Amino acid sequence: MEESYLKSVIRRFRYHKAGVISFWVVVVIAALAILAPVIAPYAPDAINPEFSAAPSAAHWLGTDQIGRDVLSRLLYGTRTSLLVGVAATLISTVIGVLLGLLAGYVGGAVDQIIMRITDMVMSFPYILLILVASVIFKPGLNSIILILGFVDWPGVARLVRGDVLSLKEREFVQGSRIAGMTKSYIMFSDILPNVMGDILVFATTVMATSILDEAALSFLGLGIQPPMASLGNMLNGAESVTVLTTMPWLWVSPGLLIIVLVVSVNFVGDALRDALDPSSVR
Repeated sequence: MEESYLKSVIRRFRYHKAGVISFWVVVVIAALAILAPVIAPYAPDAINPEFSAAPSAAHWLGTDQIGRDVLSRLLYGTRTSLLVGVAATLISTVIGVLLGLLAGYVGGAVDQIIMRITDMVMSFPYILLILVASVIFKPGLNSIILILGFVDWPGVARLVRGDVLSLKEREFVQGSRIAGMTKSYIMFSDILPNVMGDILVFATTVMATSILDEAALSFLGLGIQPPMASLGNMLNGAESVTVLTTMPWLWVSPGLLIIVLVVSVNFVGDALRDALDPSSVR
């Protein structure tokens, strides 16, 4: 009995040990973040009498300078950072896929206009573009999601356009065209399913980048604003040498969580790339 494509993808994914472990790490972190209102010992902005307290039975990861429980803020901060990563990735992927499909399949003037806009966006230094946009727009959750979503789409658009250019002359696309199918049907029913693998792999990179960008902007005070917790603005409270040297519980846990989350998402992307490659033989 011939193995289905989905089963072969899952089988190849399982051979990537780092990818499998990373997948479950991301699942566990995401589950803890989603369940933050249930499992967090305190409200994220609740102020306790112990200021800058070291880890103890009452506060497993200690408290910050104004008495907020670090573990509770870590759970809620992870929730916020994951929301930014997922939402920004969805926005940039949808924009990139739509523009890439149009550019690759329609071609001509449409392709030229879309690609020139793409080149213009990509010509600006990435971090400088994000910083300028963050200064122009009011800092906050919605702003950071929209900024990252509208900055990260050019890579997806270029990827999809390249795949479409190689697929639109294939027999199954020509058959649909001869049968009188509309352009939208051919793009979304014939071509799009065949590029979803590359899109998913690229999306993991965008998600990891978005999480890092949110952390960087929030650390600089241009992203998520207190009292809302995020992994980036938790690090913002650990800028001074005194905090770095005498109160490591304020920065070690959010810093490590950012590293673990970004590395895990990248490993999942590597495993997906290998699993979705039809030439991959294990």
